[in-house]
Amino acid sequence: MQSVPLQQLSFQLRQLELQGWRSGDTKAPICLCLHGWLDNANSFLPLARALPDMQLLAIDLPGHGRSQHRSPDAHYHFLDWVDDVLQLVTVLGAQPLHLIGHSMGGMIAGAFAAAFPEYVKSLVLIDSLGLVTAPEGNTTQQLRQAMLSRQKRLDKRKPYYPSLQAAAKARQQQSDFSITEALLLSERGTVQLPGNDDKAGFFTWSADLRLREVSAYRFSQAQARQLIADIQPPTLAIMATEGIAMMAQAKPAFLPVYPHLQYQELSGGHHLHMTHSMEVAAQIRSFLTQ
Repeated sequence: MQSVPLQQLSFQLRQLELQGWRSGDTKAPICLCLHGWLDNANSFLPLARALPDMQLLAIDLPGHGRSQHRSPDAHYHFLDWVDDVLQLVTVLGAQPLHLIGHSMGGMIAGAFAAAFPEYVKSLVLIDSLGLVTAPEGNTTQQLRQAMLSRQKRLDKRKPYYPSLQAAAKARQQQSDFSITEALLLSERGTVQLPGNDDKAGFFTWSADLRLREVSAYRFSQAQARQLIADIQPPTLAIMATEGIAMMAQAKPAFLPVYPHLQYQELSGGHHLHMTHSMEVAAQIRSFLTQ
């Protein structure tokens, strides 16, 4: 892929530091980009190449990429990511900006836009609709599974790879893109081990293992629909024709609820902003110039 000039950035929040990068025209309005679960800021590199006249600010969410992990006594609750975005927006000057979110990042962006519309000019969702929900009758079971997953996590260890290419190949096997896109994510999402033991020089994932724990709670369908109904900024949903099943199942529940939604479907898989960046960029450009 053709390289794009990036400005590497760090942002000090109350308890941790976020890492990210900025691309494009710094005089243009900020488009804050939030990636999906276990991805990182580099998932937006193809869009940065396709939108050189726009200012993209992509961050690694806590526990992902190069950003710090939460403290040892914390976990990764969904609503805490909304707080992270609020802190970041405050650091950026508390001015309204555009939000672009993929998958989980779109859900975070949607929740933030509902609660803090004064900071959001517009919202772009990339293969992301609604929120993850669970029936109210599953509350006890959800809690039990979460606590057990925390116990099991203590016995888990990250895999090691002899090269960055080997890590990227493993990442590719779990997703819907080529080795090119896998390398983009792996370059930012791995660390090389120091030392003199038999693992020195190997690569492993930088993501916090706690990200894989089961959530201790879920929104009910009614709660999620109420939150989505409160999203007032103009919203564009770009959905993948071959996306993940969870997003397809969310359509009947959430599509009618967004107050100001434009809906588009594009050919591609869940990471279509990486694999079909020019088509996604064209939709975003058209939406933001309206």
